[in-house]
Amino acid sequence: MSDDFRIRFLIVDDEPTIRALCMRIAESLGFLCLEAESAEAALRLLESDSPEVVVTDLRLPQKSGVELLERIKSAQPRTEVAIMTGHGSIDSAVEAMRLGAYHYITKPFAVEEMKLILERMAEKVRLVAERDFLRDRVKAETDLNEITGSSPRIQDVLRLVARLKDTRTPVLITGESGTGKELVARAIHFRGAFATRPFVAVDCSSLVPTLIESELFGYEKGAFTGALKSRPGLFQTAHGGTIFLDEVDELPQEMQSKLLRVLQEKELRPVGSNTSIKVGVRVIAASNRDLEAAYRAGAFRKDLYFRLNVVAVHVPPLRERKSDIPSLVRCFLDRLAPDSPLAITAAAMNALLQYDWPGNVRELENCIERAVALRNQDHIDIADLPSALYRSPASAVIPGPAASEAPTDLEHLERITIQRVFEQVHGDKLLAGKMLGISRATLYRKLKRYNIGANGGAGAAGEPPKQLA
Repeated sequence: MSDDFRIRFLIVDDEPTIRALCMRIAESLGFLCLEAESAEAALRLLESDSPEVVVTDLRLPQKSGVELLERIKSAQPRTEVAIMTGHGSIDSAVEAMRLGAYHYITKPFAVEEMKLILERMAEKVRLVAERDFLRDRVKAETDLNEITGSSPRIQDVLRLVARLKDTRTPVLITGESGTGKELVARAIHFRGAFATRPFVAVDCSSLVPTLIESELFGYEKGAFTGALKSRPGLFQTAHGGTIFLDEVDELPQEMQSKLLRVLQEKELRPVGSNTSIKVGVRVIAASNRDLEAAYRAGAFRKDLYFRLNVVAVHVPPLRERKSDIPSLVRCFLDRLAPDSPLAITAAAMNALLQYDWPGNVRELENCIERAVALRNQDHIDIADLPSALYRSPASAVIPGPAASEAPTDLEHLERITIQRVFEQVHGDKLLAGKMLGISRATLYRKLKRYNIGANGGAGAAGEPPKQLA
């Protein structure tokens, strides 16, 4: 078993024989063992190691076991702590349990009793970790389901994800803001063999310039004013898994060179330390800029660009894959209104299809969320959408007819609407029918009536419906 996945155990007692016995028991369970003779020594170990299971004597020199318990729970709430006590101090041990101790053990203890308690503490640690992982996994899977669409451009992205998910190859994801670059990074991680390992997302544009190095690589106690204890960096947190560096082009040149060294040497040096630490992480970087143009202009290191750009994944803007809009809308509606399925009118869908979406999928999601919140009926109509979508010249959406309009005017509007939808989906009658909210037979009848798609070739009225690539 890798050391990264073994329970870390700490015994705190001023009697060497008790420490030695507890460590032998813990080692027989496969734990990684640490020992401390006092609360102060234990707290120093907490700065460099993160034990998941601690057993401490109630009576310690200077600070008591209860004081140590409070410090541990304050710094590492998920660490399980058991208190050892003599028969005359059981009341104090029970009080310690009220403060968060897992259990108390009376001295002298039987080996099997200690073994059973350690097993139960370790099982609780594993169950809590598994619960948190499953919660994160469910959220991740929900997010991943929003990488949807049948357009050739997005299918190319999904094929690359499938090929990269089980490798440690560095990946560079490019695309405009709002296209879903982080979703692609999460898909590469959570759909593959490393799904149970850490995934750490870093927004490089939000890091404070003077603190970037300490955030990424960690720091030692006393490295700078306010560094009261050592702290691991985000690369160490991601050890064994994936680190996602979003907007990597925002890193200063100095940090770019240090990042390059980490990628080449697979080791880092925390701020204030003279010792390098080995790290094993898969790096996925992303940028909404043309990094090749940036390195040619001297704004990004050329060697770092080629180190990151082993495999490139380009996420297309939404305006280049508008045929995916209906499936994206349905995905957002299912998530935002799971208990009351909502329909969307043909006029509203037409407005969504005509708009250019400068904010890409993120803007579409915000638009649908707004419509769900503001709707007055059991469906979403054009009036529920932001006015920019149907008042913009680019949208060219025809407003609904007034009650006084003649039937010929209604027919004219119907023909225009069907024509625009039919052209938008490139003759896909199945998708056109879904968008218009009419049956296939009705669609065929209206196509024939209005002489739409009757010029032969793809999309002719007499052809069977085709599927998008």
